[in-house]
Amino acid sequence: MIKSLLIHTGRYVSLLISTMRRPTNLKMYWKEIIRQMYDIGVGSVTIVALIAIFIGAVSAVQFSYQIGGSFIPNYYIGYIVRDMTIIELAPTFTGLVLAGKVGSNMASEIGGMRQKEHIDAMEVMGVNTASYLIMPKLIAAVFIIPVLVCIGAFVSIIGGYIASVPFGDLSHVDYIKGLRSFFEPFNVTMMLIKAVVFSFILTSVSCYQGFYVEGGSIELGKASTNAVVVSDVLILLADYIIALILTT
Repeated sequence: MIKSLLIHTGRYVSLLISTMRRPTNLKMYWKEIIRQMYDIGVGSVTIVALIAIFIGAVSAVQFSYQIGGSFIPNYYIGYIVRDMTIIELAPTFTGLVLAGKVGSNMASEIGGMRQKEHIDAMEVMGVNTASYLIMPKLIAAVFIIPVLVCIGAFVSIIGGYIASVPFGDLSHVDYIKGLRSFFEPFNVTMMLIKAVVFSFILTSVSCYQGFYVEGGSIELGKASTNAVVVSDVLILLADYIIALILTT
C-alpha cells in the first residue's frame, strides 16, 4: 500500500510539473479556459444554490432548537448561520459536491481520450498533453469555484432567513442584527483560501485519475469513482489543515 501511494504521489507531482510548463498557444488556451469556466460555473450554480439554501435552513432550524429555553439571545441564530456558512459549510460542501459533479466529468473526459489514443496521438505530434488538457481546467476551476462558493454562502444565509423569520422563530430585525454582530472579515479570507485550495485539489486529482487510466470501460468507471473519493478525502484533510493553521 505504501509503495502504491508513493508511486501515485510521484506520478501526480510529475504530472503537475508538466502541466505548469509554458503553453505554446496562449490564444487557444484562453478560449479553452473561458469554455471550462462556463461549463463549471453555469453548469454547477443551480445544484450549489439548491444545496446551500437547505444547508442554511437546516442550520437555522437546528440552532433555534438548541437555544430553545436558554438565555442565549435569538439574534444569535443569524450570527451562527453566517459564521458556519462562511467558515465551513459553503467552501466544504461546494467542494464535495463539485468533486462529484465536475471531478468525475473531468476524469471521464480525459480518460476517454486516453482510451481512444487521442492523447498518444498528440504526444507523437510533440504536444505537451498535460499542459494542453489540464492547465485550462485548473485555471478555470481556481477562478470560478470561489465565485460559486461565494454564491453558496449568500444563498445559505438567505436559506437561514427563510427558515427562521417567516415561521416566527425570530424577527427580521433580529436576524439582520445577528448577521451584523461579531463579524470578522478574516473569515471571508479563510473561505476564499479554502475555495482555491479545494478547487485545485478536485481538478488536479480528477485529471490525474483520467490521464493515467488503463483498460476499458470498467477501468474508466473506476477512475471516475476514484477521482471523487480521493478528491473528497483530500478536501476534508485540507480543510482540517487549513483550519488548524489559520485559527491557531
